[in-house]
Amino acid sequence: MRTICFAVLILFLGVTLHGADEQFSSKPSARDKCPVCGMFVAKYPDWIAVIRFHDGSLVFFDGPKDMFKYYLDLKHYAPSKRGSDVESFRVTDYYGLTSVDGGKAYYVIGSDVYGPMGRELVPFEKESDAREFLGDHKGRNVLRFKEITREIVKALDQ
Repeated sequence: MRTICFAVLILFLGVTLHGADEQFSSKPSARDKCPVCGMFVAKYPDWIAVIRFHDGSLVFFDGPKDMFKYYLDLKHYAPSKRGSDVESFRVTDYYGLTSVDGGKAYYVIGSDVYGPMGRELVPFEKESDAREFLGDHKGRNVLRFKEITREIVKALDQ
């Protein structure tokens, strides 16, 4: 009896956790627009970034730069939200084209690679990949999430 209960519990937890991951890794629909620039996000799968809020809502972006613009100015883009409402960030690793933790990613700025909205924060899961890219694509610097400011993001558009 204990074995059956334990197996049911493990199965339940596995399904619950898988469901949460599946929901979070969901792709934008053809109608999802970036709240910053208005572009259709699904057209740029190699650059998709996502903010997930604690209430389960997802906001899709056509690149990390617009995700940072949104997050760093929530009062403008989402007046009812606060930074503490954010559960997590996801960005698309440039080399692997997989969704990775945006809060732990490494971002290259100043490179010769452009995203859908021009100069971009190019994300990588691994620091070694970011450093390799930095050298190969004339990048200026590798930054972590907490180092990215409004001024840095604004400078990308100048």
